[in-house]
Amino acid sequence: MSLILQIETATTVCSIALSENGSVLAYKEVQQRNVHAEVITVFIDQILKSVDKQYHELDAVAISCGPGSYTGLRIGISVAKGLCFALDIPLIAIETLEAMTDGIIAQNTFDDKGNILLCPMIDARRMEVFTAVFTANGDRIRPTSAEIIDENSFNDLLQTNKIIFFGDGAAKCSEVLGSNANVQIIPAFLNSACYLTKKAKEKYLANDFKDTAYFEPYYLKDFIAGKKSV
Repeated sequence: MSLILQIETATTVCSIALSENGSVLAYKEVQQRNVHAEVITVFIDQILKSVDKQYHELDAVAISCGPGSYTGLRIGISVAKGLCFALDIPLIAIETLEAMTDGIIAQNTFDDKGNILLCPMIDARRMEVFTAVFTANGDRIRPTSAEIIDENSFNDLLQTNKIIFFGDGAAKCSEVLGSNANVQIIPAFLNSACYLTKKAKEKYLANDFKDTAYFEPYYLKDFIAGKKSV
């Protein structure tokens, strides 16, 4: 038996889900910038109450650990650590791009998996994205990286494969890659804590836990503070 609280705060979406034995019992989410700190603990209380569960019944907390928004990740991991310490339960970390890929696979039935690649993208400002490439079965074929998108991006893969670009960074591909017949862009895809469910269960059963005291989110790039607008 595993009752796992799942937290996704890597992008503009703040999402909380509760899963039991690999099935989502309840979830609550909102897509709005800069509200994560205000709503995250409220959402946790609400979904637990909605299915008549108590905090002490939780077996683990799973966090979408990045890459993504520096502030969002800090908020999510702080809440996750606080719960793990208070309840004496383990922390599970799942890379955000892997969770996104599980999500797009769950939403689609691909006719020809052999020639389809999946490319989750998280907006990293200007023409840069955090991205990786996976097969339609969820196997990674390119590591996570920060990429500047231009007309030559993914040329080697697009010669023989159809690539589905999705996530809040995928819209950046439209202008420079949108004319390629092997490109499909799904910018409306939103991150969700529900997409952590598959790997959260796998990691829980494998005892694949993080050191709660020392774990840090996967920022990928150093944080650079911007100037406050007047």
